[in-house]
Amino acid sequence: MNSAFQTTPLVSVIVVAADSGPTLRECVRRVMECTLPLELILVDNGSSDGIPQAIERAMQQESRLRLVYNHANLGFGPAVNRGAAQARADVLLILNPDCMLDDASLRRLLDLLKAHPKAGVIGAVVCDEQGRPDRAAYRRDPYLARALRSLLGQGEGVNIDGEMPAEPVRAEAVSGALMLMPRVVFDRLKGFDEEYFLHCEDLDLCRRARDAGYQVWLAGDVRVLHGKGGSSRHRPVFVSWHKHRGMWRWFRKFDPAARNPLLSAVVWLGIWTHFLLKIPGQWLRLLRRRPAPAASDA
Repeated sequence: MNSAFQTTPLVSVIVVAADSGPTLRECVRRVMECTLPLELILVDNGSSDGIPQAIERAMQQESRLRLVYNHANLGFGPAVNRGAAQARADVLLILNPDCMLDDASLRRLLDLLKAHPKAGVIGAVVCDEQGRPDRAAYRRDPYLARALRSLLGQGEGVNIDGEMPAEPVRAEAVSGALMLMPRVVFDRLKGFDEEYFLHCEDLDLCRRARDAGYQVWLAGDVRVLHGKGGSSRHRPVFVSWHKHRGMWRWFRKFDPAARNPLLSAVVWLGIWTHFLLKIPGQWLRLLRRRPAPAASDA
């Protein structure tokens, strides 16, 4: 084995799996192909597909890989926190199991971190298979006032319109699908808020980093494939429930409008009405994706 990998790693990559499907194997393979000294901490949130165990068996001689089994789905943030507690490097890279990292992208992210000592969180432009950027890669804080402006098409909204930047830029929030952080910043913030289960915890972490005096950066010149994982596709209502729950928590923590009881009641009603209205379409799409039963011989 290359002696570089026997030293203290330069970066600890943390991947959380929860029935993430075959893309998890490819994600792990891509990370392991990186030539920088790293370790990969794969945190399994009670998967039933057997893929994390299969990866562990296939790579049992790989000292850079460690598996953490939670035996239950603790949620994304709590799982990352448990992985980070075992990390040895001074830099953490939080990576979704459907994100395909490469060596050049990792080196560029680390260069950007070195160039900006006040950086607390660095994200990348995550893209689909056609190269289309996910708008969640470059966001503003989702204040109620901004959401209303977006709805009315008046002024600065939540989404940042136009072309995705092609160079590093300051941001309010980046996607939790890929987040590079100095370990000291992650520890100072006490990691992810574990009251979130799934969704909006990345917005929360970026906001708390900025409130603590750190900068959030988007590496506009780093494009990473993000496949939108299987765990979301086969449990759309479960995922939607926690997304709306996360939206409500972020609003209560950070939005000045939450101080108004009447506005809070209206937002609460709007969030959960939106959740209920989405359920029929989610069930219908799930039914369409299920394979038709095989025809039996007469």
